[in-house]
Amino acid sequence: MKDRSHVSADAIRSDFSAAMSAMYRDEVPAYGTLMALVARVNGETLAADPQLRGRLEATDSLERISQERHGAIRLGTAEELSMMRRVFSVMGMYPVGYYDLSTAGVPVHSTAFRPVGDAALKRNPFRVFTSLLRLDLVADVALRNEAAKVLAARKIFTDRAIELVDKAERDGGLDAADAKAFVGEVLETFRWHDRAIVGAGMYRRLHDAHRLIADVVSFRGPHINHLTPRTLDIDRVQALMPEEGIAPKAVVEGPPTRKCAILLRQTSFKALEEPVSFIGEDGAWKTGSHTARFGEIEQRGIALTPKGRALYDRLLGDTRAIARPAADGSNAAEYEAALTEVFAAFPDDWNEIRKAGLGYFAYSLTEKGRTAKASGRHPGGDIEALIASGHVQFDPIVYEDFLPVSAAGIFQSNLGDDAAQEFAASPNQVMFERDLGVAVLDEFAHYAGIEKASMEECLGMASMADAAE
Repeated sequence: MKDRSHVSADAIRSDFSAAMSAMYRDEVPAYGTLMALVARVNGETLAADPQLRGRLEATDSLERISQERHGAIRLGTAEELSMMRRVFSVMGMYPVGYYDLSTAGVPVHSTAFRPVGDAALKRNPFRVFTSLLRLDLVADVALRNEAAKVLAARKIFTDRAIELVDKAERDGGLDAADAKAFVGEVLETFRWHDRAIVGAGMYRRLHDAHRLIADVVSFRGPHINHLTPRTLDIDRVQALMPEEGIAPKAVVEGPPTRKCAILLRQTSFKALEEPVSFIGEDGAWKTGSHTARFGEIEQRGIALTPKGRALYDRLLGDTRAIARPAADGSNAAEYEAALTEVFAAFPDDWNEIRKAGLGYFAYSLTEKGRTAKASGRHPGGDIEALIASGHVQFDPIVYEDFLPVSAAGIFQSNLGDDAAQEFAASPNQVMFERDLGVAVLDEFAHYAGIEKASMEECLGMASMADAAE
């Protein structure tokens, strides 16, 4: 049973997110510039669209946007993944979804750790896209074995962090002093270290196999490789980034610009080339470089149903059959034109999306509905009748998760043109969940549950009113 002196998981997550953001701002100054730009664009967007501001305020979504972040890390072993799950659990973050990136030439599979309850998401919707290296996909057996040996020898969590996780699990939480210590200790896991744990020769072999493999294996821990703020107008941010001295990637990943945003759109600035030291055979440190960390921005839309997601995936496939985006951006205009043309087949009206069963919506009483409830009188009927009579309204449920094709596109644009190598498509959710230690939450079932509960609440109000008469 949770002790009253324990700090809530939401509060610990908020403190950790803020600490991570401050650390990353120090390590990657361009992130601070990006944050300021996103804040300015969001402010301008809200000022120009009072209706959008009103709906965000009505759904308690406005305040969360300014503090919304998602980060990404890459782990090397099953033990690291299992322990990371326990760490995030202390912060009220749970694994949602399974993502296989091998289909896009990236040798990892992933999940997203995030809060799942409505109140927790509104308090702080911090997410960490967490990938586990697939050494089983590396063809060079000798290199695979050497990399596994390096990873087995490293320890990415401090002893104190592990003690505090054990304590939180044993006692059902942490008090204020321990919660503060927990944030500081866990932050060390994500810190950048400019001294590699492999020699330059080993680094080159890992790098030649895949740049991401070198990034995972060569360092003391899973340094945070980007933090992502949420914008309300990603096209505006993309256009303004060069004015701030930031070069954006050529194409925004995900769906095209739409009146009714769907799923997730992402862009980024080029990964930094950072100095790294490698230990030489003579024991002396020698300077080299490593490219991994970058800045990213996202714009979130509605969560799609399986039917909606199937349509999205088909349209994205049709677009890429016409014009696949080149890594150097040389065909960006052609790709974006094809994307817009093909996606005209996806409805761009909230009610059309809802009636076609393509997206998830949260239902709530209007002012008229609340007045009727207070008076004990209600017209009754199904949800469509209540909407038609003006007693119930609907709002799109925000997509809180990720898109594997978009994630791979961001990876590849930042790891370099030659990073997209051939790996056999090899989804293995059973292996991932075994290494994780639990099953991941099915995001479709989760969104469907939110929608159903909101609908039943509105219908339940009608039933209670009828019973009162």
